Amino acid sequence: MLTKPADGALTRRRREYGLFALLVAPNLLVIAVFAYWPILYNAFLSLTDWNMIAARPTFVGLSNYRRTLTDPAFHQTLWITIVFTGLIVAGSLLIGLALALLFNLPLKGRGVVRTISFAPHILSGAAVATIWLFIFDPGYGLVRALIEPFGSEPPDWMNNSDWALPGLVIVYLWKNAGFTALIYLAGLQGLPKELDEAAAIDGAGTWTRFRAIKLPLLAPITFFLLITTVIGTFQAFDVIAVMTGGGPGDATTTLSWSIYKEGFQAFNAGRAATLSIVMFVILLIVTTVQARVLERRVHYR
Repeated sequence: MLTKPADGALTRRRREYGLFALLVAPNLLVIAVFAYWPILYNAFLSLTDWNMIAARPTFVGLSNYRRTLTDPAFHQTLWITIVFTGLIVAGSLLIGLALALLFNLPLKGRGVVRTISFAPHILSGAAVATIWLFIFDPGYGLVRALIEPFGSEPPDWMNNSDWALPGLVIVYLWKNAGFTALIYLAGLQGLPKELDEAAAIDGAGTWTRFRAIKLPLLAPITFFLLITTVIGTFQAFDVIAVMTGGGPGDATTTLSWSIYKEGFQAFNAGRAATLSIVMFVILLIVTTVQARVLERRVHYR
């Protein structure tokens, strides 16, 4: 037979719920104001035509989406974003893992080298872009000083449509590889040494032990880095703004830069909001697919 809790227990439970609500309410309010409300308002703006000067936006329904999805310029921007993201994600993971394996060796001065390799990640994008503008300068940059003795002329990286995007990829790899290496290094140092030692005793070589033991055990870290690097690269903006401004032409115009250009250069808030929603949906789909497909192959020890 069920009995009702005593009045004292009910009072105590109500006080606990009230204290919980009192502690959680400020956080929920901040999240609602600064996270959910901007998303909802952005979705509303994507259904309007507004130059950010008129008193009220004009409701136009789904016309912004139809125009965006059928615009050849958007298709080119999306392709550039995919290529840019793919190169940086693949390069960051490969270079980061290679650096982590190197940093994990018992070499003298490795702590200093780790710090130096991680330093670019904590620098501001504007500072990194300024440094690399000097390095890439065809007249007096470091690249010219390195290849001129061999009788070669450096390309005009940031003013040549064929070299601007590869130049940005190099800069972002330089900036992100240290962070990826540090995360991989933490994973390597947390692996159980017994498995590696047992495999070595059984006669497995270095490459076999890495491929069959270490790499599968690092799968959760690779999964984490893959998702965060994809999201971060899709949103890349600061280095592009300083180094190329989306140019020359549209050679380095990614989705994030296109959003800025539509919103704060063309003053087309509706179009910028539409591109933001499209990017949000793309990232949501990509992240969901990654989580569904890769998580089946990731084994958490």
